[in-house]
Amino acid sequence: MKKVLIIEKQPSSRELLFSLLKGKELQLFTVEDGMSALELLQQRSFDFIFSDLQGIKTLDRSNRRFLGTPIVHLSDDQDPLLKGIDHVLRKPFSEKGVRELLFQLIGMGKTKQEVIAENPQMKRILREVEKIAKSHSNVFIFGESGTGKEVIASLIHDHSRRKRQPFIRVNCAALPDALVESEFFGHEKGAFTGAYQRRIGRFERADKGTLLLDEVSEISLSLQAKLLRVVQEQELERVGGAEAIHVDVRLVSTSNREMQEAIQEKTFRADLYYRLNVVPIYLPPLRERKEDILPLAHHFLVEVCHRNQIPIKTFSKKAAKKLLNYTWPGNIRELRNVIEYGVVMDYSNSIEAEHLLLDPKGSDKELSTITIKELEKKHILRILDQFDGNRTQSAKALGISIRTLRNKLNKYNT
Repeated sequence: MKKVLIIEKQPSSRELLFSLLKGKELQLFTVEDGMSALELLQQRSFDFIFSDLQGIKTLDRSNRRFLGTPIVHLSDDQDPLLKGIDHVLRKPFSEKGVRELLFQLIGMGKTKQEVIAENPQMKRILREVEKIAKSHSNVFIFGESGTGKEVIASLIHDHSRRKRQPFIRVNCAALPDALVESEFFGHEKGAFTGAYQRRIGRFERADKGTLLLDEVSEISLSLQAKLLRVVQEQELERVGGAEAIHVDVRLVSTSNREMQEAIQEKTFRADLYYRLNVVPIYLPPLRERKEDILPLAHHFLVEVCHRNQIPIKTFSKKAAKKLLNYTWPGNIRELRNVIEYGVVMDYSNSIEAEHLLLDPKGSDKELSTITIKELEKKHILRILDQFDGNRTQSAKALGISIRTLRNKLNKYNT
């Protein structure tokens, strides 16, 4: 159930909006002013905030506008247009206006990606991301696989001055070695066998916008040298071309590897790393964000039920306890898959503990006696076993490339 905060000074307008939103699968909270809202925001987070002009000003002064939380301006005719506000609901409110607004916010599921954050560390990260987004500095997002690095990268772009320009993603681990240079920089017609026409690379496509280098630690050393030149000079040459092409690109890189270890092993250039890692962001694993497990689980539950046209289910107390006691080696991605499995199997109107397909070894007790690397190894080997050793299917389930999976298995001597 979506949580909505209403900040409205006028009692009549506040009561009218409450009545129009009531009964629409929303949990509603109302306050008279921004200061009261700040007290409430200390205790909980909201999916949407509906606020009058003064309330928005108070949130701005206190730096309490959260990324991923749409703010709806409850506007009088004389109110000015505000920056950073995606939605406006004009007074006097009408049932039609509220219905159309809710359709935009949640009806079609086309809102910007949400970040569920009840955990204090994640709330702090989101506040920092808002400041980072306004700069042009390169960003490096660290974290285990499945922690939401790409979602944070999208937020940075969506809240930057480049938001109306391209946001281009490239999975560095998934690109074949023979084509990776062409994918990054493009090529001229006839540059190599099969180059039947000119190709525009990812850097050119991202010009004036943002380029996400997902799992950047997986690219080869030879390409790293060429990438360093582009990062330094914002200039490139297509494969087979001689013309220097200037680009204006902000780089957001991600990795689930320990980068200092990669530098020491000489698999990643230190000079390139420091060019990319101007502003670092570390995303904690889900096992360190216990406060977010149940809100995330409920979010996925509602999403999957809607998509499969199934009545909204609930979690039993035992199911909720089981979710909280699990260590989530696959992080948010694993949680989503577990919830989807429980929903689509459609055992009953309630998700029970036995409906949650979890590894029985993934408990808090085990976490205290096992290293993160050992936990990752156990998870990967369990997934391989599930797919009878099929590496393609296992890599897909793990959310990593086959090459990354192969490298990890070589490290495990498997």
